[in-house]
Amino acid sequence: MTVIAEGRTAGAVRTAERVLSARAGSPVVLDDPVDLAGSGRTDVVRVRVAQNPLSPDRSLVIKVLPADEPADAFARELASYKYATALPMRSRPGPQLIASDSAERLIVLSDLGHGRSMSVLLASTDWADPSHAISAWGQALGRMHAATVGGEDDFAALLRHGPARGDVEALTAQVQVAVSRAPEVLGEHLGVEFSTGFVELLTRAQLLFAEGEHRAFSPSDVGPPNILINDDGVQFMDYEWGGFRDATLDIGYAVVTFGAELAPRWADRRADLETAMVDAWRSEIQAIWPALSHDGELNRKVLTARALWVWLATVWMLPVELGDDRHARGLALRTSDPAVVVARWTDLAAAARRTGDQDIAADADAIGAALDAAWLR
Repeated sequence: MTVIAEGRTAGAVRTAERVLSARAGSPVVLDDPVDLAGSGRTDVVRVRVAQNPLSPDRSLVIKVLPADEPADAFARELASYKYATALPMRSRPGPQLIASDSAERLIVLSDLGHGRSMSVLLASTDWADPSHAISAWGQALGRMHAATVGGEDDFAALLRHGPARGDVEALTAQVQVAVSRAPEVLGEHLGVEFSTGFVELLTRAQLLFAEGEHRAFSPSDVGPPNILINDDGVQFMDYEWGGFRDATLDIGYAVVTFGAELAPRWADRRADLETAMVDAWRSEIQAIWPALSHDGELNRKVLTARALWVWLATVWMLPVELGDDRHARGLALRTSDPAVVVARWTDLAAAARRTGDQDIAADADAIGAALDAAWLR
């Protein structure tokens, strides 16, 4: 992190001062802006609160979305922070919304502090770090999901009354195109003979965005770069494109994305970490979704979600047009490293074998082998 120069960020700080001062009814002064390096599209700045007679906060975080970002992006993120801030403290997944300015696409948040990032913990050569972090991650997801079941109407109301409708989920649109073109991509781009069962699996997974038996709130990108562990536990730091969907998509996303961050020395213990994460998640949600207490049902649903995310990450690396992908450029799921994508197919095949789904394992092996031959040989 570096102290950043005057310019665009100075304007954001002045705007935040104006918004906070109007909210407090007295002058608020912010100082010492520090760049926290956002997703690449979003400016994220930590500031010191030099003067605020009505608040004990010593520092705050300012997020500013660029002017060319689709209006729905800001509307959905703002609604997500409003919704999450209203949750009980124990179930709140991340920072608290302090103030916002829709015209400037600016959000002011509580500062989570420094803590340790999930990426750093996974890369640690001390086994205690990744093993404890993985379980905490699963539990935090489960607590968030359990606390938000039944809240979809409240979230929808926040979207309706926000600065724009915010009802277009761009990630869902990308998934729909990626799945609809699966036979073409597999046959023409990869030259893979695949079972109809695999395409049917992707189609079922796609429906989890709009349907599903386990709907709960999701920040959308619950991968390692967006997770901090501080004194209050696991914190999810980015709610861009947050919304309600089947919760198995989140646990599947987490399982898919942590492998690229894991220290190589723990590669042979990856399956143990996957199991620990899923079990920790289940411990928090099985009281409200008892069907997931059964291993077969749980593993089948996580495998379905996982296959979808691996497929989407793959299509993003192929010359396949999916539409506007600005929202996806900073996602933990997205990678430019072909070795990461190939490894995800290997891991998916192994997971399918552990659950007894030999057909999906065979398809994952074939796709992984085709990508390995095309990209890594």
